[in-house]
Amino acid sequence: MKYYLVAGEASGDLHGSNLMKQLKKADPTADFRFFGGDLMLAEGGVLVKHYREMAFMGFLNVLLNLRTIKKNMHVCENDILKYKQDVVILIDYP
Repeated sequence: MKYYLVAGEASGDLHGSNLMKQLKKADPTADFRFFGGDLMLAEGGVLVKHYREMAFMGFLNVLLNLRTIKKNMHVCENDILKYKQDVVILIDYP
């Protein structure tokens, strides 16, 4: 199966990597593409965007980066549509 995971910060990267590890045990042919971090990357697959490029904390910081946040959402949406995965898994991130 083809899996698309979206994790937008460090704890999501940890949960995502653990999930990927278990999915590979159940599905040895698992194919991953994801927004995440180094831990998920270590499990294999294609990292589309690192969470460091997406994580904005605090009201003002979010406001100042709304354009970037919106752009990241469009990149994610378009990539999901092109990848044609079997499953999309959102982890701690809208």
